[in-house]
Amino acid sequence: MAYQSGINNGTLVFGGNGGGINGTQLYTPIGLYYDTFLNSLFIANFRAHNIVQYSFGATNWTLVAGNGNGTAGATSTSLNYCIDVTLDPMGNIYVVDRSNHRIQFFLRGEVNGTTIAGITGVSTTSDTTLNTPWAVKLDSQLNLYVADTSNNRIQKFLRY
Repeated sequence: MAYQSGINNGTLVFGGNGGGINGTQLYTPIGLYYDTFLNSLFIANFRAHNIVQYSFGATNWTLVAGNGNGTAGATSTSLNYCIDVTLDPMGNIYVVDRSNHRIQFFLRGEVNGTTIAGITGVSTTSDTTLNTPWAVKLDSQLNLYVADTSNNRIQKFLRY
């Protein structure tokens, strides 16, 4: 939904067709990243286990990371309850893959991700692991900050 300043009624931007996995539906969207260059939203589609891109004016989303069939996984091409997404200035994608306890990095246009923080399926308190990460942000030097929720800390990882 989009809301203009001082107006209580919103405008539907995308979705609203019930929860699901087809190109006109979202399934518990949680994280959002707005790309000004592409005039697009990158959406962490939580229960669909994927990241989709919605370009303003389009009628469907485009799959960016994860799979389109709504199933979770722990491979380099799948996600498990992704909850946040951000992009760097080159268009590379960073995904918080919450239930896999990792941050996945996808080069622009690639579907194969690389784990750059955390260890897939491992949720301990060491400095190389994450436990239910929740959010990811980049600073101007492209260092990565992760809200490592169940470890009650913010982790910093140097530029990938």
